[in-house]
Amino acid sequence: MDMKKVKLSIFIFLLGFNLFAQSFTMEQVTSFPFPSELTASNSKDWIAWAMNEKGLRNIYLAQAPHFDTKKVTNFSVDDGQEISSLQFTPDGNNLIFVRGGEHGSNWDWNVGINPSQSTFMPKVEIWKLALVNGKVEMITEGDEPIVSPDSKTVAYIKNRQVWTFDLNDPKPAQLFEIKGSVANLSWSPSGDLLLFIVNRGTHSMVAVFDLREKSLRYLSPSFSRDTSPRWSPDGRKVTFIRRPGGKPEPQPILEQRHNPWEIWTADIQTTEGKMRWKAPETLRGSISTTHGGANLHWAADNQLIYLSYEDGWPHLYAMDAEAGLSRQLTKGNFMVEHVLLTPDKKSLLFTANTGPLKDDIDRRHIGRVDILSGKMDIWSQGESIETNPVILSGNQFLACISSNSKRPMLPTILSLETGQMKVIGESILPPDFPLEQMLTPKQVIFKSPDGLNIHAQIFEKEGGEGKKPAVLFVHGGPQRQMLLGWHYGDYYSNTYAINQYLANMGFVVLSVNFRLGIGYGHEFHKPERTYWQGAEEYLDVKAAGEYLASLPQVDDQRIGIYGGSYGGYLTALALAKDSGLFKVGVDIHGVHELSSRLEMPEGFEKAPDFEKAQKTAFYSSPLAYLDTWTSPVLFIHGDDDRNVQVSQTVDLIRRFEERKMPFEYLIIPDDSHHWMKYANLVKVNTATVDFLQKHLKP
Repeated sequence: MDMKKVKLSIFIFLLGFNLFAQSFTMEQVTSFPFPSELTASNSKDWIAWAMNEKGLRNIYLAQAPHFDTKKVTNFSVDDGQEISSLQFTPDGNNLIFVRGGEHGSNWDWNVGINPSQSTFMPKVEIWKLALVNGKVEMITEGDEPIVSPDSKTVAYIKNRQVWTFDLNDPKPAQLFEIKGSVANLSWSPSGDLLLFIVNRGTHSMVAVFDLREKSLRYLSPSFSRDTSPRWSPDGRKVTFIRRPGGKPEPQPILEQRHNPWEIWTADIQTTEGKMRWKAPETLRGSISTTHGGANLHWAADNQLIYLSYEDGWPHLYAMDAEAGLSRQLTKGNFMVEHVLLTPDKKSLLFTANTGPLKDDIDRRHIGRVDILSGKMDIWSQGESIETNPVILSGNQFLACISSNSKRPMLPTILSLETGQMKVIGESILPPDFPLEQMLTPKQVIFKSPDGLNIHAQIFEKEGGEGKKPAVLFVHGGPQRQMLLGWHYGDYYSNTYAINQYLANMGFVVLSVNFRLGIGYGHEFHKPERTYWQGAEEYLDVKAAGEYLASLPQVDDQRIGIYGGSYGGYLTALALAKDSGLFKVGVDIHGVHELSSRLEMPEGFEKAPDFEKAQKTAFYSSPLAYLDTWTSPVLFIHGDDDRNVQVSQTVDLIRRFEERKMPFEYLIIPDDSHHWMKYANLVKVNTATVDFLQKHLKP
């Protein structure tokens, strides 16, 4: 053979290999810093936030007008200890924060976590950072701190009770002792009263402790479940949410029904309360399960603020605290979340999935609405994503966190005078983060079998094989929405990075927003016959797989699936029911058996459809379809998971072993649902990608 032709063939082969070979590592794409706990000072135009840099969690500061970033703590070990409850003291001289725990958990969020396997379990601790000299010190064990208006005292929760310490001379002491579990602490505007909720199991009550008189009083006590107390601006009254307590009469389990709630006010001196508003007795009128729930606030001009789904979308409403009808403040086919009352209590800041672009329903932008006039503005626009707004003390700047399809979330400043946005902290991005290699996902919309419109994002690198392998990503929650860019949740920024990595490898990746998720209205978020009541959301997952299979560039014999938590549940269901479509999958801390959630009642009474509901729950479970599960699977779970019991994976693996079904597994000792230790996150991501590659793109 002609040696020139041989050399030319080798050159062409190597050129093709270089074009489509992996161009960055998993460590590089998951090295993105992630900001959280963004907060603004009441004075001096400071902002602060916690930043997770490859497991090193520290606090950063920036100040108007230049907003140069400064790291003010030096925690230098990847030990999984998160920073939460970050707040300035009212005088702006100190930062208070909590270090430890796992506050994204469903249970035991205020219990220490030890993913680094230290000799002794780390504690949940309250720390103080003095801004005048930079001194950082641990004060005491505790959680949920809140600083008094005069900046002298911190109240906090320890062992379900209220404790305090003096900021200038910290000597922690229990303030009083009460039956039950205390939560939702807040100081009165004058600083002489503490408001809180005490949970007694069957019911909960709003209570106030008088620090001068050392006395306790309950506000409009009842057998109901009272939550979310808020002070009036003058400190004379309180508003709160009231919901039924105890257990209801057994009703059909498989039927949807209204979840009642009311808004009450109570007088601090007389303790007498009255119902101010009752939710419409409709499915849409049930209390919202989006961010912040009811988002109750007591604003200026005696206005009560709440969020409701009553018009079909989660919107803000206002009403006079004494009388009159409520008024809808935000209107349109979009959702409102991350609601914040401005310092003057006359406006509301929020995040919304709306804007001038056609695909903005799959983004987030910052909005503001004036409470009295109802005038609403969307302050940020374009192909970026902005969330979690705060106003600086000088009222000239707004801070938020923002991203786009390529750049991860970073603190961002919006000038209220010019409308210009400035991203700060870009120097914190690692030098080898593959910013320019990030792909821009595209919005796709397809129909589920029952006619529902399903939104998704597709990631694809140009070129590559004539027929490419594909992967479907299924989010958790399920009250989540994946976006056209880096997500505002750390868990989903991580999966966005995995999707980018897979696409860079040559996979076609589809991220599906199935029914039960947020962002598309009440009927999409709260449909019938889902999860343990029928698992109809799986229709959307299967339709997404079939959409991938229909693409001309996709090899329909090489489609995989992965997801975590609720996404793990749907991944397992996909592999069990449709191994012919989904050839391989990675099930990360998924739920696998649902009938056990319907325990046999202890007494004589039981729901008329109890047996049917149990059967429906079982046949909504992956466990029911092991006979048709033939696809290879990798199970991953942390054994200190506080969102999904590790037994869900342990028990399923036992069934696989008994049936001699093949599987692979990865257990992460002492870590949780959110991979608090960065090294564990990289390990899980790498195992996920390697398993998919081994079976779909060897």
